[in-house]
Amino acid sequence: MVVKVGVLSLQGDFAKHHRILEVLGMEPVNVRYPRQLDGVEGLIIPGGESTTMTKLIRRNHFFEPLIEFGKSNPVMGTCAGLILMATEVPDARVNPLGLLDITVERNAYGRQVHSFTDALKVSVNQHHTRIPATFIRAPKITALGDGVRVVAVYRDEPVAVQQDKHIGLAFHPELDDVPFFHNILFGSQTNTLIQDQPDRIHAA
Repeated sequence: MVVKVGVLSLQGDFAKHHRILEVLGMEPVNVRYPRQLDGVEGLIIPGGESTTMTKLIRRNHFFEPLIEFGKSNPVMGTCAGLILMATEVPDARVNPLGLLDITVERNAYGRQVHSFTDALKVSVNQHHTRIPATFIRAPKITALGDGVRVVAVYRDEPVAVQQDKHIGLAFHPELDDVPFFHNILFGSQTNTLIQDQPDRIHAA
């Protein structure tokens, strides 16, 4: 059975997430309305602008459905998605979902011109790899709850975390064609984790 993974498609760059899911043999589904959550087994909250995404989530009456979905299904957030998955964000314009017991500061790594890519060592569920990671106006995780596990650090700061079935990333794995997190989180839903998946997906 093909795993259907939703990509919250309100705002942000979600097409590259689709490509990674397809390469992994999963079916990506654009999720724009709460009812569409019923047809997927996992969800990606992509990068974008967290204040704008908050407005769109509120407009589409998505808050409670997303929280309920996260109680029993895996969710991955990248950049703005990480912010929205947090428990606390010191910005009144953002209404976080509380899926990860963390505090996140928006745009802590600087403005768009300060974007960068660097190598990270990552360890999730006894799977280890080294990947490129692109940070664009990246958020910073400033506090961790007891149940949160750090799976990658950059300059002694946590940039990737896991709690129960959820993963939050301060960077954009999809921009570097890195399938590691999609595979770990969603491939394992049907016990079909692709053990030999390369660190990066290369175009044919």
